[in-house]
Amino acid sequence: MPADIRGLIFDLDGVITDTAEYHFRAWKRLADEEGIPFTRADNEALRGLSRRESLNQMMKGAPLDETTAQAWMVRKNDYYLEWLQDITPDAILPGVPSLLAQARAMNLRLGLGSASKNAKLVLDKLGMHDTFDVVGDGYSVVNPKPEPDLFIWVAGGLGVYPTQAVVFEDAEAGIQAARHGGFWSVGLGDAVGSLSHLRLPSLANAVLKDILASL
Repeated sequence: MPADIRGLIFDLDGVITDTAEYHFRAWKRLADEEGIPFTRADNEALRGLSRRESLNQMMKGAPLDETTAQAWMVRKNDYYLEWLQDITPDAILPGVPSLLAQARAMNLRLGLGSASKNAKLVLDKLGMHDTFDVVGDGYSVVNPKPEPDLFIWVAGGLGVYPTQAVVFEDAEAGIQAARHGGFWSVGLGDAVGSLSHLRLPSLANAVLKDILASL
């Protein structure tokens, strides 16, 4: 177990809540309108990526001028926001409230590190506006995951060193960012590969002391 863990940093989508279906619908609608093939498997490859990099992935190397790219990203986000209105606190994933309560009982600092530019809106819809001490989102840093900048920015706000923080992620890009930044990492689900220090199927029934003891 790391000797001096002082903070936990969570990704948002796929860790705190799961808006993957809304992202899929939005990208799919855009792709269909523009005659671009786009499947659920394609959508899975976008986990943890910024909106710009997601568009690049969707294009699969096909050229797209920057003016069009910016307009398409606005359209995709508008579609996503339409469906986002349906999110309620019931969309918080199982185990999350308990784990956060355990962390507070241990006097750990809590941060959010999400590539989404809608992260704060999602937190508001979930009733979690005041849950985290620091919220880093798609506006916080220039270089997105898999670069470590976002997690380092959040750690700085929390007042902890990377070696004193554990990152919870469900995407390979996020785990890479955590490892590159010198953080401890917990990978959730099947999409995180083998880079994380610990892998869990989800946070359902998670016991924080056991997680920390397993790192």
